[in-house]
Amino acid sequence: MVQQFTEGVSIMVETFYQPLQSNPIRSEHLFAYRITIENLTVYPVKLLSRHWHILDSNGTHREVEGEGVVGQQPIIQPGDSYQYTSGVNLMSDIGKMYGTYLMENLFNKKKLTIAIPEFKLVTPAKLN
Repeated sequence: MVQQFTEGVSIMVETFYQPLQSNPIRSEHLFAYRITIENLTVYPVKLLSRHWHILDSNGTHREVEGEGVVGQQPIIQPGDSYQYTSGVNLMSDIGKMYGTYLMENLFNKKKLTIAIPEFKLVTPAKLN
């Protein structure tokens, strides 16, 4: 698990290789990741959008941007957390992701750029 704090918001990431949905012979490796966003500020924040960098060990670099996460733009109250699980398909057995969330302080409407820490995506066979 990796964790990072930005502007009073904690982002924690856990990853899971999905062998039943992967096909190594065809260079298809599916990973799930669980993100926990904890609001450690004194004001509510709303997650507006995400911007991901996805890197494969074969040299592929993709960027993904969009509104919210998993179809939602959650509002996270002070002291509360929000958790979701998503996935990514890599064409190699090692990769990494990192990015940012654009959030809004709902008291003063200030926009916050929250860092998503870099995390590795590695098939279990590569860990031996």
